[in-house]
Amino acid sequence: MTDAFRPDGLPVPRTDFETAVVEFLADLFEAYPTWGTGVGYHRVDGRWPDLTEAGRTARLATFAGHRERLEGFATAGLTADESVDRAILLEEIEKVVFGETVLRSEAWDPLELVYLVGGGLFGVLSREYAPWSERGAALLARIEGLPELLSAALDGLTGLPNRPVGLLQLETALRQLAGVTDLVDSSLVEARRRAEAGEAPELVAPMEAAATAAHAAVESYHDELDTSIRPQAQGEGRLGPELFAQKLRFTLGSELTPDELRERAWADYHAVRAEMVRLARALWSTWIPGEPLPQVAEGDGAGESALVQRVLDAVAEKHQQPDGLIGYCEDEIDRISTFVREQELISLPDEPLVITWTPIFLRATARAFLDSPGPLDRGQKSHFWFTPPDLSEGPEAVASYMREENDASLRALSIHEGIPGHYLQLAASNSCDSLTRTVFTNGMFAEGWAVYITQVMHDAGYAADDPGFALQHWKMYLRATANAILDVETHTGGMTEEEAMALMVDGAWQEQDEARGKWLRARISSTQLSTYFVGSLEMWDLEMEVRRRLAVAAGAGAEAVPEQHIRGGVGDSPGFEYRRHLEQVISYGTPPVKWCRELVLRDLEASPT
Repeated sequence: MTDAFRPDGLPVPRTDFETAVVEFLADLFEAYPTWGTGVGYHRVDGRWPDLTEAGRTARLATFAGHRERLEGFATAGLTADESVDRAILLEEIEKVVFGETVLRSEAWDPLELVYLVGGGLFGVLSREYAPWSERGAALLARIEGLPELLSAALDGLTGLPNRPVGLLQLETALRQLAGVTDLVDSSLVEARRRAEAGEAPELVAPMEAAATAAHAAVESYHDELDTSIRPQAQGEGRLGPELFAQKLRFTLGSELTPDELRERAWADYHAVRAEMVRLARALWSTWIPGEPLPQVAEGDGAGESALVQRVLDAVAEKHQQPDGLIGYCEDEIDRISTFVREQELISLPDEPLVITWTPIFLRATARAFLDSPGPLDRGQKSHFWFTPPDLSEGPEAVASYMREENDASLRALSIHEGIPGHYLQLAASNSCDSLTRTVFTNGMFAEGWAVYITQVMHDAGYAADDPGFALQHWKMYLRATANAILDVETHTGGMTEEEAMALMVDGAWQEQDEARGKWLRARISSTQLSTYFVGSLEMWDLEMEVRRRLAVAAGAGAEAVPEQHIRGGVGDSPGFEYRRHLEQVISYGTPPVKWCRELVLRDLEASPT
């Protein structure tokens, strides 16, 4: 794409294919306005999607037209990059149609509405992409549109023939609705603050009226969920084997089956546990001085678990207080940046990164995550959201939270969410020349990169002076494997809460509080938990293939590449340079890893040295 832009913010196309891409994206954002806001397509900021059956029918007709148009491009007439983008776009259309015709989450999952509204308001309120007069007017329009949106959502919340409204999803939505009213109130507070500074004072009165109506609409929606829909709601919304397999394919952008996922995850699960037992033995005297190492026989699962737990408990005691979490992560980002520069591991972005507390409406799904500006929002801040402990749950739960988020854990988390993890990767993605591969960010690529790069940092020697970091690092990778097992077993194998807690607490050494949150997340966010593990596998598979090809090109042969120690731990190999490889991988945007692999290997074949 060129550096010239249309009035709506999309690039001016240069070719027939680019014209097809831009026109498809414009229609996509018109159909899903909150998605448009997220990527920086701001002409739709004041609107909500049409949740009626007529709206759904219209969207499907639009997507069918664009699919036919894209299929009409013969790959022989496209560049190699355009051929990949065409394939991605066709897969994305198939994914959207699957959601609209098969999954139909809006018919049985009221959490979808909470996320829609929360994201739609927060995306306008939190980003300084335009003067307040424009953003405030968009917020006003969305708040004014809330009663109609909530009414349409209720009309559509009927369940499906074989899938009633999920009781767990409903109860979680009831708790999270407070986040919606909080965002409405925050919008009004911001309008008043801006008016006092002389910015758009004319917005205050209509915002007050709209906020009053929105509060009433949210309260009515809450009451309808609680009194009219709750009696018919049942279950936890588990997908079942067939639907889970379909959704997994779209989430991952991979042909990996649930059975293959289960097999690979269990294999790594056992391998990492063995490594953590080895490390715990080596670290015992450091963390538990004056007490002899327990004589635990190899293969004594209970004894080995207890040994590792003792060391992890000692590591976990080194933690911040709740009000010190953000400051510690800010300092850690500085330490990581210095290390990366000194090691010349990868180039660092210039975009600002802000670490702050997670908005209320998002706190049910994650402890921490990275919110990057969309590819059409240039120069905006990235937010590293961190969910604080819930003080209302009592001191025991808070203590459990703080042990889980100990100093060593925060060091790994800052790599994962910040540098060189999500923040760096998404900043690079936003500068990619392919609009397709920046707009359609594949979650498996993003999460896989973050898990993968944490191992790369560990191998490079980061925090080598911290005797708890290595053990904590492997615990986090073990958590990624447990996430995948939990995901597939919950939705295909009928995993019970007791089995899930045993997997996470007894098997993966997670704190009770963390495990309880993950058990909820597994049931309300099907397939997402698998992205971390599968993505990292595919990133490592790609690196090892590149290493082997470069070794052959250097005349050393593929056998010159050492074997991995579980994941990573390869060291040097002929012709391979980490900086070059890492920067190449993230230069292609955030596509499904299979397409990144094709692009990397294509370019490597063209220039093997």
